Amino acid sequence: MSIFKLKINFEEADHESIELPIAAGESVLDVCLDNGIDLQHNCGGVCGCSTCHVYVTKGMDNIEEISDKEEDFIDRAVRPRITSRLGCQCVII
Repeated sequence: MSIFKLKINFEEADHESIELPIAAGESVLDVCLDNGIDLQHNCGGVCGCSTCHVYVTKGMDNIEEISDKEEDFIDRAVRPRITSRLGCQCVII
């Protein structure tokens, strides 16, 4: 099983960046919740909203491809970018 590093940069100035291990089959949302990081997920992590919106700056090749459904929800997210993904759908492959 491949283990990668997930580096999280927070938008709030009072939070420092952290690095966490993430393995194949795990989502960014799961790793955040398992480590006490309160990444919102109003739909329960089933690609039913955009509250777990994140920006992926590296490693896009290591996560599952974006689905049409996820793209639709990202369009509704606050400040979407070309690197936007939903944390619940960022699953390591």
